[in-house]
Order: sequence, then structure tokens, then C-alpha cells
Amino acid sequence: MIIVDTALKARAEAGNPVKVGMIGSGFMGWGIANQIINSVPGMELVAVSSRNISNAKRAYDEGGIESVKEVHSVADLEAAIANGRPAITDDAMLLCRAEGIDALIEVTGTVEFAASAVLEAIAHKKHVVLMNAELDGTIGPILKVYADKAGVILSGCDGDQPGVEMNLYRYVKSMGMTPLLCGNIKGLQDPYRNPTTQESFARKWGQKAHMVTSFADGTKISFEQAIVANATGMKVAKRGMYGHHVSGHIDEFTNLYDVDQLKELGGIVDYVVGAKPGPGVYVYATQDDPKHKHYLSYYKMGDGPLYSFYHPYHLCHFEVPLSVARVVLCHDTVLAPVGKPEVEVITTAKTDLKAGETLDGIGYYMTYGQCENAEVVQAENILPMGLAEGCRLKRDVLKDQVLTYDDVELPEGRLCDKLRAEQNEYFAPQKVPAMS
Repeated sequence: MIIVDTALKARAEAGNPVKVGMIGSGFMGWGIANQIINSVPGMELVAVSSRNISNAKRAYDEGGIESVKEVHSVADLEAAIANGRPAITDDAMLLCRAEGIDALIEVTGTVEFAASAVLEAIAHKKHVVLMNAELDGTIGPILKVYADKAGVILSGCDGDQPGVEMNLYRYVKSMGMTPLLCGNIKGLQDPYRNPTTQESFARKWGQKAHMVTSFADGTKISFEQAIVANATGMKVAKRGMYGHHVSGHIDEFTNLYDVDQLKELGGIVDYVVGAKPGPGVYVYATQDDPKHKHYLSYYKMGDGPLYSFYHPYHLCHFEVPLSVARVVLCHDTVLAPVGKPEVEVITTAKTDLKAGETLDGIGYYMTYGQCENAEVVQAENILPMGLAEGCRLKRDVLKDQVLTYDDVELPEGRLCDKLRAEQNEYFAPQKVPAMS
């Protein structure tokens, strides 16, 4: 971040701000807009798209900008950018195609809609910063392939737990430590929460009930930890992760894990419920050099074999613009898949489901997500949580049962299914020809 603030200062002094467009404009989007407009010299929010145009306008209202131009074509948008006039639209594709935008922030939380927008942005040589773990955890690896071929960066963001975990992971690794666990600290975990149970909390904070439900029922943390696994090559030690319920500081729980198991798996992602500092993230790492272990003990880090590092907060929208600056000015990826999927989020019945029903979306009444290792998902033909919405059940499914592709009929013509099939094929293990 120290490098980024200097780079942004130079762009501000040169009168050449990083020009950013934002796709999606809800609770987090409004915060991002206000942050860029009022607190990030050297960066300019030139356009916002939302399917509800009033939400796009509110993004600028939150930042104190009243004079915006509603645009309906690429030419109109490019003219607005050239004239320094903030633009709003209900057509995200205009932002993907227009010249004069250095990077896009995708903050819709959707899968199908976001997939089309990200592909279009990549096709037009735009960097994309995702605040969308659901998309990344479902088809992120194949989207990264497209971005690499186009010579642009597709990255997750600072602020959300995965980005903060990756910053900590990179920091620990840069000191010569071996990270073996990336973790997330939660205050609540109940897979049966739904929008009715979460309605009052959502209303208090001005959020959507299904969004806060996805936090409470474990789906969101599953997507977050899956994308950390895909960015580090880590696994999960069991379906759903351990998710220990504890009381005390995160430094106290290194003994919950078997170091030999962690090493055998190449590291794991996990979470705990109830630990301090919450909400925060943690990395447990080893150091095999006895000289360094002596120093770590002297520095009050304990005697190992696992050493605890943590970050006591994540500040969401405050940090997202810094991710854009890292990508555009430093060509640094916050987090992205390093190759094939390692961990997936699988669809699990929240209640007894009946044949003929159509599955609702993430954070609603019918399903919740759990982490599972990708090879298991492929072997058992399990339905990814990011693709579950809109699927029609072919048979009854009991509460807490994992759904497979055999249990459902997919909606016709979805891009996300096409990309998922392409991802499966692209990363399929190569068969070794039999020796004659």
C-alpha cells in the first residue's frame, strides 16, 4: 500500500487520474463510489452501471456529485468521459466497450450477468477487479485464462477477507515462512438461516436480506475460502472445512491442527467461529530453520511448529480502490486462480426439497454452500453452488444432502454453464497414452 499511495499521488500531480468504471451499485458499490470520489486522489470514477438506474445515480449522490449524465451508447459514454462528466447507465456493456476506462470494478454478486460483463471487458482489453467471490469461485479459473490471453489482469480485491488473507499470506511467505493454513474468523455460522431470519439485521444496515443470509449460512465464507485455495494451491481438510467453534484469541489455536496433515495437503483453508480478533483473518505458518525459530521465540511468537499471524479487520469498500491502483499502476494481482480449481463450493439442501421445484438463489431459502476439494466435486458430479439458481429438481432431495447434476435440469442457454464446461475441459487431467 505504501507504493500504491505514492503512485496515485504521482498520477494526481500529473493530472492523469486512473479512470475507473463500476458495474453494480448497491450497498458496497455506494461505499466504493464515495471512497473514490472523496478519498482517493489520482483516481476518478468516470461511470457507474446498474440495472436500476436510480441505484447508479445514488453512487454519485453518496459522493456528493449531483451533475451526472445518463448515457445510452458507447459514443455518449466516451464523450462524457472525455468531457469529465460522470456517467450513469443501465447497460453494463457500455462500460466494458468504451475507451477511456482503465479498469472496471465488478460488484454485482451475480454469476450469469457478471460472467458476460467480465468476458466483454476482457475482450476490450480492460483490467477487472472483482468484488464477486461467487463468480470467481465458480468460473474464475477459466476467466483468468481469457484475461491472460488478452494481456489484462483479472483480480480479486483488498478489503474482502480473501484479499486480506492473500496479503497476509504473501507477507508471511516473503519472510521465508511456509504458510500452511489461511483462515477466516467468523462470529456466526448457521446453515439454516434465511432471508426471514435475517430481515431485521439487513434492514438495520441497509443491506439486502439474501446478502446477509449468505454471510450467516456459510455460503459466502465458502466462496471466499475457495478462491483463497485456488489462489494458493491449498485444499480443505474435510467437506465444509473444520470450522472450529472456539473462545479466545486466534494465537491460541495452532494446536487444533495436525502439521503433518497440513503439509501433506499442501496447506488448507479453514475458518473458526468465535475467536478474537473478529472479524479478522489469520495465517498459520512453519519455520524449519532452528536459528530463525530461536528468533521467533525471542519475538514472543511461541515455539512452533505453527506460528500465528493475523490481521484484525477487513474494511471492504475502503480498500477496493487500492486494489484498482495495484492492478493498473503496479500490474500486481491481489488474488487470482493460479491454475486449475483446487476447492469448489457445492450445493447443499437447506431444507427438504421436492421434485419439480426450481432452486432459488444464494442466500435464500432452499440451499447453502460448502467447500469441497475439486477432484471430489468432479468425481461425484456435484452441482456447483454458483450454478444452482434456476435449476429444476428432477427428484426429491433431503435436507443437508448434496445436490448433483443428476438431481437437476439446468436452465437453457446460460453462459455460466458454457464457461463451466469449458473450464472442466481446459483443466481436465491429461491422459497418458498406453505404452504399446
